Amino acid sequence: MTHFPPWPAPCLGVCYYPEHWPAARWAQDARDMAALGLRVVRLGEFAWSRLEPSPGQWDWAWFDKAIETLAAEGLRLVLGTPTATPPKWLVDRLPQILAVDAQGRPRRFGSRRHYDFSSPEYLQEARRVTQAVAARYGQHPAVVAWQTDNEYGCHDTVQSFSESAVRRFREWLRQRHGDIDALNAAWGTAFWGQTYRSFDEIDAPVGTVTEAHPAHRLDWRRFASDEVVRFNRAQVDLIRAHSPGRAVLHNTMLFFAEFDHYRLAQDLDLVGWDSYPLGALENFWFDAVTKARWLQTGHPDFAAFHHDLYRGMSRLPFWVMEQQPGPVNWGHWNPAPAAGMVRLWTWEALAHGADVVSYFRWRQLPFGQEQCHAGLHTPDGTLDTGGREAAEVARELGQVDLESVQAAPVALLLDYESLWSIEIQPQGASEHGLRRCFEAYSALRSLGLDVDIAGPETSLAAARLIVLPAQAIVGEALASALLRAVQRGARVVLYPRAGSRTGDLQTPPALPPGPLQQLIDLRVLGVESLRPGVSRPVALPWGMGYVEQWQERVEPGRRVEVEASDAQGRAVVLRSGHVTYLAGVLDAASQRQLLAQRAREAGLGPLALPDGLRLRRRGSQVFAFNYDAQLHTVPGPEVRWQLGGAEVPPHGVAIGLLAEPGGKDAPLNATNHA
Repeated sequence: MTHFPPWPAPCLGVCYYPEHWPAARWAQDARDMAALGLRVVRLGEFAWSRLEPSPGQWDWAWFDKAIETLAAEGLRLVLGTPTATPPKWLVDRLPQILAVDAQGRPRRFGSRRHYDFSSPEYLQEARRVTQAVAARYGQHPAVVAWQTDNEYGCHDTVQSFSESAVRRFREWLRQRHGDIDALNAAWGTAFWGQTYRSFDEIDAPVGTVTEAHPAHRLDWRRFASDEVVRFNRAQVDLIRAHSPGRAVLHNTMLFFAEFDHYRLAQDLDLVGWDSYPLGALENFWFDAVTKARWLQTGHPDFAAFHHDLYRGMSRLPFWVMEQQPGPVNWGHWNPAPAAGMVRLWTWEALAHGADVVSYFRWRQLPFGQEQCHAGLHTPDGTLDTGGREAAEVARELGQVDLESVQAAPVALLLDYESLWSIEIQPQGASEHGLRRCFEAYSALRSLGLDVDIAGPETSLAAARLIVLPAQAIVGEALASALLRAVQRGARVVLYPRAGSRTGDLQTPPALPPGPLQQLIDLRVLGVESLRPGVSRPVALPWGMGYVEQWQERVEPGRRVEVEASDAQGRAVVLRSGHVTYLAGVLDAASQRQLLAQRAREAGLGPLALPDGLRLRRRGSQVFAFNYDAQLHTVPGPEVRWQLGGAEVPPHGVAIGLLAEPGGKDAPLNATNHA
């Protein structure tokens, strides 16, 4: 058997399910994959019932043949642990492995992800099947990586309210708080007479007459997240024991914050994610005008946001495990990508540092729940639009030598516990922490700036501009890191609610922004949320703007300058040296202008990009992506174009090298400042 080196990076891949197709077709599929320019194949993540059709009776022959068939064409393999789909015989034998919803109903067999992370019986079974698969294929020379499970938490499955979960939650609380008096103090259970005498009295925070205690809910969210991490770690440990030297990853999802991905990533080599730009546009918060505007392209910042998020938590370069190649089946509406968009999405992932972009799936399936989900081929094997564009990228990869990805000059903080705290206590129906992060990211990207998305423990040493859109919980370590960044000259922009809660979901003793008062001397005395359609004019240094959705009443200290106030004289933009505090949510145009001003002060020189045009750097390379239906010209310094040119056609891509000596360290925009 030929020895396979690590995957050829960067490269393209595909998801393939040999169990769905006649074995006589596999060899031709493998030849066609290689001919198309694909190099990596993911398989096996839903195959438990075929690998073990009855308890303890393993059928390896078909999977052995599939692996050898793919390997014979030089394809590298990513094997999935098949724990996302426990078979029917296992559910019938151990019904307690089923997750339980908030109404106390078991999640029944018949789709997928029907297990409880807290079930000790299922953890044992998951270890057993992972051990069997890893032991059999862990040393196979074609296997270069492993994917644990599939899309943890999909279909609202992070939280289970089973008896097993409640028992484990009580023990988790005992470990976190030490004794019941400490928990009562941390939670503030004196309110509404909720004091507990022992941990055994505490249930899951569901079924209450009105909302359950917020601190109880936050600890439950932390616990549920830790259960995902624990379940994943059990598989990772077995894989590493049986398959040393291979990468271990998981495929996460879009706009998904139900567990702490930073903690999951600590046990992995890299984080992959599943990119479905059109499905995301339809199913998330975007308004009807935005959805119509980007109907066949996805929002210009959606995929990039997730690339930068998951790259930031990976030790190895991140992967896109599932790239949308055509219409999906699960959106409210499911349009087809515009011509060129599959190519654009692929190159955009590579520009942001992906090592592998893997399309879902090789061939559209003629049966099951995903019959309407496109693949690279139609069900009869005809190469579809996505397949033709994937082949085009495979050819183009031979023309472009990609440089290494460097730390971006802008850091945007995203913290899952803070997002949960805002979800638990929104104080306004429009409040959504993840949306705040995305909108700030989008404003920065529209200025031509490269962004690293960072967690509360990520180093900020390279950042010249640091933005905190939804950092409600700020520990002393993060506050100290921000202070050091300010002392070395970085600009920091704090959005409303920054430092507004302690780790126990209480108001800081000295009022918000809590520990951030060492950066800017002010106190937030009160807050109010504004319904949609309500805005308040603000006189900003560059013109009139508006406060929307949220406004705070702030008391500034003597060293704090009020840069902008509303018509009633309430401070909206406050500043102390390099630190800016926003006491209200600014309209999109004003937010963009403010970030552009702070970027200029940081020496970054923002660009005025046309709507729909986005740029990204890899070393001295410049990538331009046109999401628009009209041609756009790339602004900025002179570029020697390798692929395309300065005039980027609709839904097109251009790649080039900065022409100036030392250009890799210079901002993109010598001209055309925003």
